[in-house]
Amino acid sequence: MKEQRKFNIVHLSKYYPPYQGGIETHVQTLAQAQASLGHKVQVICVNGNNEKGEYSNKTDTVDDQDGEVTITRLGRTSSVARFDLCPELLGRIAEIAWRHDTILHLHTPNPTMLLALANILRSAPFVITHHSDVVRQKVLKYALRPFEMLVYSRSSRVLATSRNYLEGSKFLRIYENKLSFLPLGLDIAEFVKPNQDALNFRDNLLQQYTGPIWLAVGRLVYYKALHIAIEALCHVPGTLMVVGVGALERNLKSLAIELKVDDRIVWLGSVSKDELVGAYHAAKGLWFPSNIRSEAFGMVQIEAMASGCPVINTDIPGSGVPWVSRDQIEGLTVPINNSYELAKAAKRMLSDEVLYDRLVEGSKKRSAEFDHMIMARKSIGMYEDVLAHYYGWNRQNSIESIL
Repeated sequence: MKEQRKFNIVHLSKYYPPYQGGIETHVQTLAQAQASLGHKVQVICVNGNNEKGEYSNKTDTVDDQDGEVTITRLGRTSSVARFDLCPELLGRIAEIAWRHDTILHLHTPNPTMLLALANILRSAPFVITHHSDVVRQKVLKYALRPFEMLVYSRSSRVLATSRNYLEGSKFLRIYENKLSFLPLGLDIAEFVKPNQDALNFRDNLLQQYTGPIWLAVGRLVYYKALHIAIEALCHVPGTLMVVGVGALERNLKSLAIELKVDDRIVWLGSVSKDELVGAYHAAKGLWFPSNIRSEAFGMVQIEAMASGCPVINTDIPGSGVPWVSRDQIEGLTVPINNSYELAKAAKRMLSDEVLYDRLVEGSKKRSAEFDHMIMARKSIGMYEDVLAHYYGWNRQNSIESIL
């Protein structure tokens, strides 16, 4: 068998770490895994910070390197209603779009990159990962829809992160002939085998706080529905630890005071990776009460499962969340917006040791299916199919013999 041809992969992301966000973390994980397979990988994104590292509406273009991945952080002149105006963007994409061995990978929702691709006159081989529908921002949703439909119709393939989301999205069904799904992946090693710093943090948490420890991880925004977890704590013993920051922090803390559980909630805010791993290993379970399809997958579920921390998630219609951690197999799934059922599931974990041990083992086994290298290899296979079809190559021949 001939060695596989290595080609150029260009990810179009809104931002990139150290900016924190689910899509940004996924792009970094995928890009680095693809680079480790020998491909040349570049990420084009918006530079959200000035030279001091502070958020700014006006920034300069910065070329950066993240290991083997090249990062181009494009300067912006303004940012309005989730749209960043980046004068260099269109020229940068046009410059690379039709190189013979290059494929573009757009990650949406992403108004800035979407409009840029809509303005490129010639079609180029590119795929889209549709991370989630625009659910709540109605004005943004309908203003962008004509451009969105144009770009999606031009794409070579549209990827959802789970079959559940693919089947639950009315928008995606329009592109049924080009749909696939590529589950998100994670380097699970550091969660499976925590280092000493993570173990020390775990031990400190277990010594300092009254158990059992329940964990909630994610931005403090509306669709995470953390108010449901706070309400559930009224009926469950132990301590709830919250990892994350966001606009609803003050409201959630006020609710905790009102319900008289504020003395059993620890607001950890932003934590290091070692501290996060330690928190998972200290916790009895992860509470994941998200309630709408803006929560399309829930990467933190994989982190928890790899750590041997079963998940209590919610049955969000048309979302991949209950598919990642499956009811009675790796975790427990409860109805959305139901603090009583969340509390009931938590108490069941405490009282049924046989069930709990089975969920722990199931979680560890399931997490291995989402390893980042499995994701990367699947993505490369999809790219090969796209390029072979686009250029009229014979897929039965290896790409390296044709380019």
